[in-house]
Amino acid sequence: MRLRPGHFTLEQLQAVHAGGVALELDDAARLAIAASAAVVQRAAAGKDPVYGVNTGFGKLASTRISEADLATLQLNLIRSHSVGVGAPLAPEVVRLVLALKAGSLARGASGVRQTVVDMLLAVLNAGLVPFIPSQGSVGASGDLAPLAHMTLALLGEGEFLVGGERRDAAAVLKDHRIEPLRLQAKEGLALINGTQVSTALALHGLFAFEPVLESALVIGALTVDAARGSDGPFDPRIHALRGQPGQIDVAMYYRALLAGSAIRASHTEGDDRVQDPYCLRCQPQVVGACLDQLRHAALVLLREANAVTDNPLVFADDGAMISGGNFHAEPVALAADAMANAIAEVGAIAERRIAMLIDSNVSRLPPFLTADAGLNSGFMIAHVTAAALASENKSLAHPASVDSLPTSANQEDHVSMATFAARRLQPMIANVAHILAIELLAAAEGIEFLRPLASSAPLESAHALLRARVPRFAVDRFIAPDIERATALVRAGSLAKAFRAIPGLPALWIPV
Repeated sequence: MRLRPGHFTLEQLQAVHAGGVALELDDAARLAIAASAAVVQRAAAGKDPVYGVNTGFGKLASTRISEADLATLQLNLIRSHSVGVGAPLAPEVVRLVLALKAGSLARGASGVRQTVVDMLLAVLNAGLVPFIPSQGSVGASGDLAPLAHMTLALLGEGEFLVGGERRDAAAVLKDHRIEPLRLQAKEGLALINGTQVSTALALHGLFAFEPVLESALVIGALTVDAARGSDGPFDPRIHALRGQPGQIDVAMYYRALLAGSAIRASHTEGDDRVQDPYCLRCQPQVVGACLDQLRHAALVLLREANAVTDNPLVFADDGAMISGGNFHAEPVALAADAMANAIAEVGAIAERRIAMLIDSNVSRLPPFLTADAGLNSGFMIAHVTAAALASENKSLAHPASVDSLPTSANQEDHVSMATFAARRLQPMIANVAHILAIELLAAAEGIEFLRPLASSAPLESAHALLRARVPRFAVDRFIAPDIERATALVRAGSLAKAFRAIPGLPALWIPV
């Protein structure tokens, strides 16, 4: 895959995230890289103080460094900033970090040599995964600690993950015939300044949630049929009057998923219920609003993935080096917080649908979806698990971006907390996937009580996919393994195939 700096697409980033993709730098980028490196080299040889080139960092920016010590300055920077703790970042995230950092530096506004970009791509293309602890960044001045760990591995002083085990970086590089990087002026700073880790974590959340959200649409539609709900609330005229694009699309998805259902046809007349509960009829309004937030986040993250976010920035056309604050990850933090709210809401309304299905007063199905309630508890406690997970997500959804702790002796006095904002998305997605799995099991059981009537072709396909792995709950049994099997369907995108197979539907993520 050709890397054209500043022109990553979501599809390309998703391919890097999945792995097995080699990046080749577009030749057109090489002139810009060389021009900005020349500016830094002139500054390093000059007498004027230039931040990050011949001065200290952060609160120590007023300390002048001699020319003889400039390489040591960069090396010390990396060593001193490698202070991360916690579990390592997932390989998918690290691949994105390497690609995003290479793309950013290759735009020719960071003052690094071609060697630095080549090193990042060599490590990525060799399938190597630097060991990067997941905790220790506040999302301002860049993702300093995690990016320092990445850089330390490139220098042969850190570690790589090989088969899940931490191994000495020098030995791993030697095994792959890659020479360790040797830093020159500003290069260490350029490598650790930037929002690549927080952006990669947020993209990781976006990509991981896509099949889960598609599964949520399929499962939500299956629940509508299991509860013999109306498809009237999905009428396009309703949603056109409001004009919210996500809502309009979600209603369209539900109409397509429910089209041709014999269950729906069986109760179009003679049903004494006037309106369905909100968890059924307001799905376009709720999930559609979530979809709009996720689409906006995708746009913000794509811009950030293509951005130059280190400091100072180099403008080769006039030789200027200007200190700014592009390393502040507020855009990522706010996008990740919006994603967290959307993820939590998808789980919250799913939990309500489960509660509705097991309530015979509302769903008109047997109590707790069991034919012999009392002797059998059915889905009573499976719903409790869903409620616990939905509640947990409410706490996790608390916005991280509203917090700020000053660092570096108050030089860095407002920070974004973007890295945690993005990192906490994964446990939230896991919770929602489990909630949806429980709803899938419950909705499928509800459909069984309506036989011989059949649902629509896409929903019957989803039902059959589940039944190939999980038999019907005729009597109480050990349910936890069934929840895990259903969760695997939700997370792997297997259920989403029923959604994607419908012709004419717009993509979940609008191309940006």
